Amino acid sequence: MYRDNARIKSFGRRTALIAGGQLLLFGVLGARLYQLQVLESSRYKLLADENRIHLRLLPPPRGRILDRNGEMLAVNRDNFRLLLVPEEARDVEGILDALSHYVELPEPQRRRVLREVRRNRAFVPITLRENLSWEEVARVEVNAPDLPGVSIDVGQTREYPEGGTAGHLLGYVAAVSESDQDDEDPLLALPGFRIGKSGVEKIQDLAMRGKAGNSQLEVNAVGRVMRELARQEGVPGQDVALTLDLPLQRLAMKKLAEKESAAAVIMDVRSGDVLVMASSPAYDPNAFARGLTSDEWGSLSTDEKTPLINKAIAGVYAPGSTFKLAVAIAAIEAGIEPDHRVSCHGWTDLGNARFHCWQKRGHGSLDMVGGIENSCDVYFYDLARRIGVDKIAEAANKLGLGKRVGLEVPGEKPGLMPTRAWKRATLGQPWTPGENLVAGIGQGYVLTTPLQLAVMTARVANGAKAVTPRLFRDMLRGDASAPKPAIEFPDLDISPKALEVVQKGMWAVSNSPRGTARSSRIAKQPFEMAGKTGTSQVRRITKYERETRVRKNEELPWKERDNALFVGYVPAKQPRYAISVVVEHGGGGAAVAGPIARDLLLETMLRDPSGRDRGPTVASTDGPLPTKAKDGDGGPT
Repeated sequence: MYRDNARIKSFGRRTALIAGGQLLLFGVLGARLYQLQVLESSRYKLLADENRIHLRLLPPPRGRILDRNGEMLAVNRDNFRLLLVPEEARDVEGILDALSHYVELPEPQRRRVLREVRRNRAFVPITLRENLSWEEVARVEVNAPDLPGVSIDVGQTREYPEGGTAGHLLGYVAAVSESDQDDEDPLLALPGFRIGKSGVEKIQDLAMRGKAGNSQLEVNAVGRVMRELARQEGVPGQDVALTLDLPLQRLAMKKLAEKESAAAVIMDVRSGDVLVMASSPAYDPNAFARGLTSDEWGSLSTDEKTPLINKAIAGVYAPGSTFKLAVAIAAIEAGIEPDHRVSCHGWTDLGNARFHCWQKRGHGSLDMVGGIENSCDVYFYDLARRIGVDKIAEAANKLGLGKRVGLEVPGEKPGLMPTRAWKRATLGQPWTPGENLVAGIGQGYVLTTPLQLAVMTARVANGAKAVTPRLFRDMLRGDASAPKPAIEFPDLDISPKALEVVQKGMWAVSNSPRGTARSSRIAKQPFEMAGKTGTSQVRRITKYERETRVRKNEELPWKERDNALFVGYVPAKQPRYAISVVVEHGGGGAAVAGPIARDLLLETMLRDPSGRDRGPTVASTDGPLPTKAKDGDGGPT
């Protein structure tokens, strides 16, 4: 009996211990379940949703680029893409064979598709082709029942409706490179996303890029998209409006295309607005947007006419006789009077060297206005010898030469305005007296860009205000004729006397009977033009060639011919627009660059909303004056 009671008590204790252990175990399990399902439920729900819901970025529409009157320069258009889902197609090679009857599928593209099929999951769409034409889309859609797994997707691509008309200035967009990945914008990680690589597209890329949208997609365990749960569209990029005048730009490119290689700039002398920035030959930015082939890139990069360079801001040229405007201002600022006279016999001697005038017979006795009017090299040799290169450089720098003028697009070259100190520091050599004479006619080390020449001309025309070029308008859209707030530019500290002499000389160049550009004058008031011709040598002319005239300029190889230049402004009495034209290896400035400048300035005035006379105007057709039209620059022999 006693043993039975002891056994019962022992069994009860074990039962209690087991029951207590089980109770403790279930209590811990319950607490853990409570923690997971109640206390941490939101965390695990989020983890589950992250596995089930994928967030996909949606690229926003890129901002457009417009001209000053709202005409489209860069827009977005639908990009019809041909997609293939391998698991739906099953026989991928058979589908590609069938597709080749309706759209072109080059062999390299076909091999790429097959590689991606092997590399990716079967349900991941593969892009077969982009930028399908409407006819190709129609053929694919009509035959869709026979093309399982094939579909048409619509995206966006950049388009430049004017092609190369403003290609250098606009730049282009292209795929994101590794160096671009430093930017933290998640858009850069999207396949096929394109950003600005040059020109306006680059400088305004962030503003035009916009903000990404997103799409919430439900996916299954293997990542297949089941459905879209929500969508939030992105913020479109901002439109950018330029100061460019598209019809004027078209005309400029048409005129320049008649030459081998050339550039032109037109700007408002009051506001600095750039109405024309043309460089020819040009490239089509649409080719970069879709992707250049190796043959296309090779053709562009090896062309001796350098179509990839914006010559308006990155082409550097000896300014030739157009530089005489700066030399005349420097001379008057140095104390030489405008009535200072020089007798030109066709040359001047300095030591053992003889420096020639472009007019072999000479110009006779001239004052400063006459020196500009006739573009007499001997007159400006005399001025340069008297004042030296440092004073010339001081005046040239004030006018915007030899340094960047601050345009808002990348790629601008500074040119070069030499000084005595520059040569010593750069070449380790002293400046020589003969180099003063060469610099005095815009040759030697002096180098400028067409944009700098336009700025120089604008500052002469507007009364020595330090106007700088402006490319972007303050308002994206608006009436170009509406009054704008006046822009105040600082004074350049150039005497009114110096400006008056130069302006009189420029008027005489285009309008007096002896002017070197009389054949290019605008005859009808109030569009009278003031200008200055220039012809710069690109090689040294030997004494034998000068005396025998063995070969004329046009008989030389293209790269050995003179550059033709012209600068000017209209109207002569109340200046509003300035121009510079450079024709590479074109010959005489008066005969080649002058007519281009005349036609462009005439059209500019006709398009000017404030123009008082919109009646027909007739440029002079009196014919060139053979001895005056060349305006060649001399040089030492």
